[in-house]
Amino acid sequence: MKEISHTSPSKIVLLVIDGVGGLPHAETGKTELESARKPNLNHIAKRSLCGLIDPVSPGITPGSAPGHLAIFGYDPVKYNIGRGVLEALGIDLELKPDDIAARGNFCTIDDRGIIIDRRAGRLSTDKNTELCRLLNDIAINGAEISVVAVKEHRFVLILRGEGLSPELADSDPQRTGLAPRKIEALSPQAQRTAEIANEFVSQASSRLKDEAPANMVLMRGFSRRPNMPSIPEIYKLKPAAIAAYPMYRGLASLVGMRVLPAGESIIEQMNNLHRYYADHDFFFIHFKSTDARGEDGNFQAKVQAIEELDNALPDLLSLDPEVLVITGDHSTPATLAMHSWHPVPFVLKSKWCRPDNVVEFSERACLAGGMGRFPATEIMPLAMANALKLDKFGA
Repeated sequence: MKEISHTSPSKIVLLVIDGVGGLPHAETGKTELESARKPNLNHIAKRSLCGLIDPVSPGITPGSAPGHLAIFGYDPVKYNIGRGVLEALGIDLELKPDDIAARGNFCTIDDRGIIIDRRAGRLSTDKNTELCRLLNDIAINGAEISVVAVKEHRFVLILRGEGLSPELADSDPQRTGLAPRKIEALSPQAQRTAEIANEFVSQASSRLKDEAPANMVLMRGFSRRPNMPSIPEIYKLKPAAIAAYPMYRGLASLVGMRVLPAGESIIEQMNNLHRYYADHDFFFIHFKSTDARGEDGNFQAKVQAIEELDNALPDLLSLDPEVLVITGDHSTPATLAMHSWHPVPFVLKSKWCRPDNVVEFSERACLAGGMGRFPATEIMPLAMANALKLDKFGA
C-alpha cells in the first residue's frame, strides 16, 4: 500500500455501525437488520458491491479495537492494542512511554461477590466522575496512580513508575454470574505490577462497598502505547474521525486520524461531516447505539437504533462521496447480549464497483453479494482502488 498509494481529490467515507450484525429473533425468524425499516440502507445496497466480512477470523469473537483495526487495514493479531491505551487517548490523556493504562468498568456485585451487572446500570458520567475522585487518592508503594472518568461506567487507570509491565490478565470475566478474577502476571517481570493492580482493586472495593450499584471495579486491557504506521503514512490519505465515544476517538488518534467534533447524536455527526468535508479525503464515522442496545439484550431497541441511523443517511448521501463503505466492527446479537463471532454485512458504493443482485442491507442478503465472505483487512484496498488512489502493482 505504501508503494502504490497516491493522493487524489476523491473522497472515501467509512461508516461503521458498531455491532450491527445480529441473529434471528425466536418469534419472527428475522435479525435486527431484517426487522428494521431501513429504506436508505437498502437503497445503497441495491447500488453497491456487497458481502460479509470476518473482522479477525471465522469463529473468533472480536473486541472493538481488533474489529476496527482490521477495517482500517491493520492485521488485528499483529497489532493487538490494549483497551486501556485507547480509552486514555480517547479522552486526550498524555501517556508517557512507560505508562501502563487499563480500562475500568464500575460494576455491581451481590453479597456473595458475584457480578450481577458489568456496567452498574450504565452509570451516569457525573456519578462516574464523583467515584473517580474517591479512588484517585489511593496510594500504593511502587506506582503513581491516576483514575480518570471516561464516559458512563467507564474509567481509565494509569500506573506510572519504574519497572512496570503491561503483561497482566484482566479481572473482568466479561460476563455476569461470575466473580471478578484476580489480576495475574503473564510474565515473571510483571509480578510486581500485578500486585499493585490487585491492591488497587482491593482498595477500590473497600471504598465502593456502600456505593451500589457501582460497588466494585473490573479491569481489562492493560497496555502501553504501541509504535505502528499511520494511515497517512500507509495510504497517503488526510483522514478524519467523527466518533462520540472516547475509545473510538482514541483508536482514530492512534492511527493518525484528525479527531473532529462529533456531538451526541448521529444528526450532529452528519452535520460535522458537512462542516469539515472540504478539509479531508477520508472520513471514519462511528455509530455506537446498535452495539450498546445489543449488549443490553434489547432486540427492539437495537432495531430502533438501526432505523435512527437510516433516517440520517440522506445527509450523508447528499455529499455523494466517490466511495462509501458501510459495515460493522463485529456482530452484537441482542439474543446473546454480547459480541459474537458471526460475520458482518458490508457494502461498498462507487462509480467503479460492479453492483450485484443484493436488494437489502442484511446478513442473509449480503451473503449473496459479489464479495461473498472475506477478511475485513481487504476493505481499505477495495476502497482505495474504487477511489482511484492506487497505482498498478508490478510491470
